[in-house]
Amino acid sequence: MRKSYRVKTEADFQKVFDQHNSVANKMFIVYTMKREQPTHFRLGISISKKVGLRGHERVWVKRRIRQSVLEFKPRLRQDMDILVIARPSAHDQDMAIIKKNLEHVFNLAHLFVDEQQDEMSADITEN
Repeated sequence: MRKSYRVKTEADFQKVFDQHNSVANKMFIVYTMKREQPTHFRLGISISKKVGLRGHERVWVKRRIRQSVLEFKPRLRQDMDILVIARPSAHDQDMAIIKKNLEHVFNLAHLFVDEQQDEMSADITEN
C-alpha cells in the first residue's frame, strides 16, 4: 500500500479520533472520518503491546490487516480516513479470520460502496 494511502502523523490520527465515529467487534475498533479532498481513502493502523509484546508479533498482525484492506480496496469508499485499532484477540489469528472480522466491522461502519448503492436502490423501490 502506498504511503499516500496511510494516515501517518499524530495530528491526523487525533483528528479522526476527535470525530467520535467508531464501531467495534471482538477483534477491531474502527474510527472513521469523512475527508474534504476525496482522492482516495487513507488507512491508519494501531497495534498496542497488549496485542503482542514482541514487535514482530505486532507487525505480523499489521501486515494481515493491511493485506485485507488491500483486498477490500475496490469496494471501499474513497472519501474516508479509516483507523483500525487491533484488540488482543487479533493475536495468533489466521488471515481468513482477520479478514472476516475486518469485513464485519467495515460493514458496521458503512465503508463499502456497494452496500450504499443497495440501500439507495431499496429506498427508490419503496417510493
